[in-house]
Amino acid sequence: MPAACYANLAGAVPCLIIRHRYLFFAYLFSLGLGKRLSVAHENDLVLVVARDGKRFMFRLRAGDRFHSHRGFLVHDELIDKPLGREVQSHLQQPFMVLRPSLHDLLMNIKRVSQIIYPKDIGQILLKLDAGNGRRIIEAGTGSGSLTIALAHAVQPDGMVYSYEAREDMVNVARRNIELVGLQDYVRLTRRDIREGFDETEVDAAFLDVREPWDYLPQVMDALANGGFFGSLVPTTNQVSWLLAEMARHPLTSIEVMELLVRKYKPVAARLRPEDRMVAHTGFLIFARKYAPLDRTQPEGSQEREQRSRPDPEVMVDTTDID
Repeated sequence: MPAACYANLAGAVPCLIIRHRYLFFAYLFSLGLGKRLSVAHENDLVLVVARDGKRFMFRLRAGDRFHSHRGFLVHDELIDKPLGREVQSHLQQPFMVLRPSLHDLLMNIKRVSQIIYPKDIGQILLKLDAGNGRRIIEAGTGSGSLTIALAHAVQPDGMVYSYEAREDMVNVARRNIELVGLQDYVRLTRRDIREGFDETEVDAAFLDVREPWDYLPQVMDALANGGFFGSLVPTTNQVSWLLAEMARHPLTSIEVMELLVRKYKPVAARLRPEDRMVAHTGFLIFARKYAPLDRTQPEGSQEREQRSRPDPEVMVDTTDID
């Protein structure tokens, strides 16, 4: 094989095609290209979409049928067949058969509480640096939408440690997590987080609770230096109270944001915004933990440092808060 083939991977591919064709296809699969030829298997979740955009999600079972007012689809005719194609019901109504996306899964889980929506989850995943191998604490499991997204991001080598005080919420979240097949990457714990977390030196922590400022000491004990902190609260008063308490802890790179999503009608001849939009769902607060300098300060320097820091008590005016 010519030495030039080893210069880089792109140069190696043509030589591999000539001498080892099967290695070339292995190379394609390593890029994810082989996933385009995905096939539906028994027990897989599939998404079927009608021509008018109506969407249905169900699990494939041998011998079962999916019924709708547009006719039924026989599961056996979908099992071991390619996804990403159009099929017809017994009434000759067309459906697209697709692999559900993470977005589809999150919007179709059983809900017994307000979930964190995909528009916020995307930002949370980025700000917490969620990825393979990360260890992340979540408090306030709820129905498990963020839990599922975090588990999807940290697999196969990471773990999500999710805490919830209510048993009914834990049971619903567990069923939702098992539904999407991510139970191996989530450890659910029913506990009031005032008692603290079992884990230490985690990469990130996220609080989706009513009064997150009350639990910052527990977060600081569990979070590694340089780790990522995040929280979601629905009102500006809660943001102010959280910021005031955050000023008492070694947290830096503090950000507060609100995300709004406005979709457009996808019609080329009359492109315009949709009549409704996903507006306020909550405020996101992010920060990173750091280790303060551990050194003996010259006399008077501590007083100067304290004077230079904002007083958390004067940062929040609570006189008009009920």
